[in-house]
Amino acid sequence: MDFDLTEDARAFRDAAAAFARDAFAPNARSWDEGSIFPLDTLRAAAALGFAAIYVDDEVGGSGLGRLDAAVIFEELARGCTSTAAFLSIHNMASWMIDKWGADEQRHALLPRLATMETVASYCLTEPGAGSDAAALSTRAIRDGDHYVLNGSKAFISGGGASDLYVVMARTGGPGPKGISAILVEKGTPGLSFGANEKKMGWKSQPTAAVIFEDCRVPVTNRIGAEGEGFAIAMAGLDGGRLNIAACSLGAAAECLDRAVAYVKQRKQFGKPIADFQALRFRLADMATELEAARLLLHRAACRLDRKDPKVADPAVTQACAMAKRFATDAGWRIVDEALQLHGGYGYLADYEIERFARDTRVHRILEGTNEVMRLIVARSLLDD
Repeated sequence: MDFDLTEDARAFRDAAAAFARDAFAPNARSWDEGSIFPLDTLRAAAALGFAAIYVDDEVGGSGLGRLDAAVIFEELARGCTSTAAFLSIHNMASWMIDKWGADEQRHALLPRLATMETVASYCLTEPGAGSDAAALSTRAIRDGDHYVLNGSKAFISGGGASDLYVVMARTGGPGPKGISAILVEKGTPGLSFGANEKKMGWKSQPTAAVIFEDCRVPVTNRIGAEGEGFAIAMAGLDGGRLNIAACSLGAAAECLDRAVAYVKQRKQFGKPIADFQALRFRLADMATELEAARLLLHRAACRLDRKDPKVADPAVTQACAMAKRFATDAGWRIVDEALQLHGGYGYLADYEIERFARDTRVHRILEGTNEVMRLIVARSLLDD
């Protein structure tokens, strides 16, 4: 085993770190406070190859792997966790089109997705189908050479702002095998959006319901075969879980660095609080959890890189679920501990720790709740 990053991966990490420092970090507070979706900055990230990281280079992607993506998203999240997370969702949607789209779709859509001239969202969750995603009720009824979609999706990142929606809809009977993946373009008659949700965090990206009312979409907009949509969604989520785990680690790493700097200069009882053994133990635990989570994440990313995306592998899905659960829980604890070490100052916007806390809390819910991650792991242990 070699735990060191390759020279190329270190170069990607350094490029992402520099971009996060120069483009994300100086603006993150104003984006958060103003609920600003920084499309120009996202397109600047895309110019560095960060919008289609594991999309094939023949259609404009960077042609990299999941480990590269984990390294990149960790660094980007140090600058703005919310914006990095949106970029990870756009990457997931683009990858689905690359792997399951017809050649005509791939060549027509992916070069624009790679530059973020076209912005993509992923639509799975519904008001009545969250963790039980296979129970989704949005329907796509075949009418000649079109599908007619009716239903709604909830909590969609980019809802109303994105140009292209990868929609999971029911084309057949109940259960996962009745679901297909269909591309719906903004401006299609019958497609509308709810109001931008007012959220605890992730304020630099819009979140809204996506609504279909007799929305007619050509059958040629389907990716994959009829009935293959749920498998596509789950394959996308294996990688999406790693990306969101990486975003948690980026926030945690940034907050740990800030906590170390703070306890060195903050004095109480006549000396720096870094001299108190109890605080030293807490910092040591934070650093250890961060490193353990990073190793688990990188191992899962390497396993996903070796997997055929079109063939289900429960062991790889288990590895991704373990990494997502552990890293997002650890990331939240580390950020919360950093806030505690800052005392009252950690609660102030000027110190920014509170923004990292608000932005990382949702990571334990989305891309499959951490309770569902435990179910996935337990199922893989108990099923024959």
